[in-house]
Amino acid sequence: MIASLPMYDRPETAEANDRLWQGVRAELGYGPDHLIRGAAPWDHWQSPDLLLSQTCGYPYRARLHGSVTLVGTPVLELPDCPPGHYYSVFVVRRDDPRTTPDGFADARLAYNEALSQSGWAAPQTYAMTHGFSFSNPVQTGAHRASARAVAENRADIAALDALSWQMMQRHDPFAAELRELARTKATPALPYITAPGRDPAPIFAALGAAIAGLSLTDRATLGLRGLTTIAAEAYLAQPNPAPPPPN
Repeated sequence: MIASLPMYDRPETAEANDRLWQGVRAELGYGPDHLIRGAAPWDHWQSPDLLLSQTCGYPYRARLHGSVTLVGTPVLELPDCPPGHYYSVFVVRRDDPRTTPDGFADARLAYNEALSQSGWAAPQTYAMTHGFSFSNPVQTGAHRASARAVAENRADIAALDALSWQMMQRHDPFAAELRELARTKATPALPYITAPGRDPAPIFAALGAAIAGLSLTDRATLGLRGLTTIAAEAYLAQPNPAPPPPN
């Protein structure tokens, strides 16, 4: 069996994620000794050996929902956000005078990848509902890389997972060069999954107990308050925007 928690794993959160996994393993009474790191997420998301991982809402609805089992949804430490939901934050350089996202319709939008809910789908849906589109996308491969691209004037605006942005503000000096411009509508947060055929109930119970058993410091480090259930239909109901043009 394999387990991974790739979505908010960075050097400053790795030890807290390790302790979270050890708590899950202790509650279950079985599981791999350590989280897997370094492999492509799609490899473990689609593995028949998957015990627990976390994916993004867009990959879940676009490709995974028929081939994985939904376990649960994290309750994140985000202001003004319903439990089990999150949002994207539009960030721009502090010295950019534009005041609304539609002012960036023709500017360089940094996005991590085409199947990212927070980096691609959410900003495109926001633009569509506000009567414009982002016409000049620049792919970066990661939220942190998107933010850095804006800070270094290789892009002009990016939509970042709100929790990832919180972590950047704590740990990345380049975040001081950026300011929040706007937020997207809240959508279901990044779901925990397991392989098809596995009973999600004991995994949900073990994960919930492990989160509750974390120290206050670890919960703050991970921005994690608890665990809830959001139906698959709520993920599948989110709109799928047109993909970005080839680079």
